[in-house]
Amino acid sequence: MRHLAALDTHGSRLASVAASALDAPVRACGAWRVADLLWHLGEVYRFWSAVAVSGMVNPPAVEREPRPSDTDMLTWFTNGLRAMVNVLGSAPADRRCWTWAGEKDIAWLTRRMAHETVVHSWDVAWAAGHRTEIDADLASDGIDEFLHVMTPLAREGQPVVGGSVHVHCTDVQGEWLAVPADGMAMTVTREHAKGSVALRGRASDLYLVLWRRLPVDIVEVFGDASVADRFLSRADLD
Repeated sequence: MRHLAALDTHGSRLASVAASALDAPVRACGAWRVADLLWHLGEVYRFWSAVAVSGMVNPPAVEREPRPSDTDMLTWFTNGLRAMVNVLGSAPADRRCWTWAGEKDIAWLTRRMAHETVVHSWDVAWAAGHRTEIDADLASDGIDEFLHVMTPLAREGQPVVGGSVHVHCTDVQGEWLAVPADGMAMTVTREHAKGSVALRGRASDLYLVLWRRLPVDIVEVFGDASVADRFLSRADLD
């Protein structure tokens, strides 16, 4: 339920801030304006709502809706958010559905949608000139989700990390070790262990560094900084 609550709260917050900042550039998303981010996330909600409803083991074919005008974008986005919250809230957490990684169930999908929304809510707040932090417990959960879901997705052309990475929250519980495996693969465990490099800081800062929203120098880096740089650049976040 905490993931559903995070999706609802941060999605609603995103919409509220976006209302006065539709033309503002979103610095972490290339040439996007806030209106473009709303379009992207609204499409994400509609696709995954269809996945959750279908319960299919393969991704369903979802017809894309025409892009609304900027005037109608906020209403269109909010309708998608409300539908997503209602669909996920009414489905049993262990109901099977297609996902592209991890567990094939509604619980995995709800967590993924929550953190997708949390990060983009931060993007919109930043675009509107607000400097916000993410709740430490939610951020720690987001670090765990990132390391297990996003870290395996290496961008094409990225070099091997070449070492292990220890991630350590200082304000709430949360420690992980990412170790290179075969090829570009990395294995993640939840443990206190020494790595080639350690990233240590508040959960909110670490979460946003992993998502490449904040520079790495906002947290403490111990050990081989080049390993940290390669690790932080490897995930395919597009």
